[in-house]
Amino acid sequence: MPNLKDLKNRIASVKSTRKITKAMQMVAAAKLRRAQEAAEAARPYTTRFNAVMGRLASSVGKAEGAPRLLSGTGADQTYLLVVLTAERGLCGGFNANIAKLAKQEATKLIAEGKTVKILTVGKKGRDSMRRDYGRYFVHHVDITEVKRIGYADAQGVATEVLNRFDAGDFDVAKIYFSEFENVVTQIPTAQQIIPADFDAPEDDDADAFYDYEPDEAAILADLLPRGVATAIFAALLENGASEQGARMSAMDNATRNAGEMIDKLTIQYNRSRQAVITNELIEIISGAEAL
Repeated sequence: MPNLKDLKNRIASVKSTRKITKAMQMVAAAKLRRAQEAAEAARPYTTRFNAVMGRLASSVGKAEGAPRLLSGTGADQTYLLVVLTAERGLCGGFNANIAKLAKQEATKLIAEGKTVKILTVGKKGRDSMRRDYGRYFVHHVDITEVKRIGYADAQGVATEVLNRFDAGDFDVAKIYFSEFENVVTQIPTAQQIIPADFDAPEDDDADAFYDYEPDEAAILADLLPRGVATAIFAALLENGASEQGARMSAMDNATRNAGEMIDKLTIQYNRSRQAVITNELIEIISGAEAL
């Protein structure tokens, strides 16, 4: 049984931990607001951009002469998995859930006889994927020094992916990230970016006629690389909000758990202290009676 000094030290240690987790929760709450606003502001642009691209893609199709980013290489043997995670931990299962989804996809593709290559953004994803799939790892994009994610950072990742595609390193590329829903819910998501896979445009303006200048194929050839960067940028923004939401929730749980532990240790300390006092009184009384 721990003595009074050990219990007192433990209580002080847990109280210090609670102060840290509470401070981290407040910082995450402040960052979450900005990250959530950025992610939500990007969604309408991404949705509209994809709708325009989907309309162009449906008119061009994937016939001969279509851009390679749309038609693909004609094969689906080699897959590039781009895993987007955070640079830091202490955010619950945020990083682990994204890595788990990517690992499940990698395991499935390998079982089907496909060639898998892994590119990571974020140290936590790199460490997790290297640990279990190190021989499939090909590159890591370091954004450690980036304080606030911008479009230029997404362009850097997109350039790396596009250069590898132009060099014939892979046939299909997918990105893995976490879509922000609310503070306690972040949904691990996979999205194919090469060849481009756009949803069919909605029918709200099906009667409208669009005349493109230059032709659809030329516009697609220019916009498709931007579409890759846009998809990665949107994913990074979603990740930013999801990370702060997960960290805020995790630190809140840690703060409450620390409080419960302090209460239990305090009760144990008081009981031990009372037992020591009782023993001392018994010794005093016994000594007095002996005289």
